[in-house]
Order: sequence, then C-alpha cells, then structure tokens
Amino acid sequence: MTPQQLRALCLSFNAAVEDFPFRPEISVFKVGGKLFALTTLDARPLTVNLKCDPDDAVRLRGEHEGLIVPGYHMNKRHWNTVTVDAGLPERLVRELVEDSYDLVVAGLPRAERLRLDRP
Repeated sequence: MTPQQLRALCLSFNAAVEDFPFRPEISVFKVGGKLFALTTLDARPLTVNLKCDPDDAVRLRGEHEGLIVPGYHMNKRHWNTVTVDAGLPERLVRELVEDSYDLVVAGLPRAERLRLDRP
C-alpha cells in the first residue's frame, strides 16, 4: 500500500478528517474529534498506528511478528503500529484501518454515532 492509498483509505470513512496537531508531517486521522489512525506518510517504512481490540492486538502481533507491533508512543494494550509497505496483505491493512475506525466510532456518544449512521 502506498502513502497515497493509505491516506485515501483513512479519508474514505464517513466524517473522517485529517489533522496535523503535532507536526506538519504527522497525519492524524480522526472521526468525531477522536484519533483512529496516526502516520507519517513520507516515512520509510510506512507505518500507521491503529486502535485494536486488546485480544486481537496480541494475536495479530504473534501472527505478523515484526510487521504488527505494540503501538509506538501509544497505549500498548489498545494500539498497534502496523508496517503497511512490507508484505502485509493489502486486504488485512484495509480491515485493520476499518476496525480502528469502527472501535473509535463505537466509543462516541450515541447522538454522534446516529449522525454517522452507525448505531
């Protein structure tokens, strides 16, 4: 997956926005004001921090050793750092980004979820 594809994927979700609260080169993708993906799009290797169910996070780290690791500068229980340009199937990367978005949306207030058409 290329940086442009990753950015387009993150912005393809309902009400997703890109923000730069830390530094101009660090893209933070949010929904409802909450972070669901964080990446430096010009970094090599290309990595992205994604929210993940804690049990799935541990399983994924074991299945994809070195490519999915505990979230860099994040809560290691709930976040993974995923190397997206080093051999992971693109379908898996897409699923992980979508899962991160869904987990963040699930934590939003009910009114916000309904506005996003995700009860």
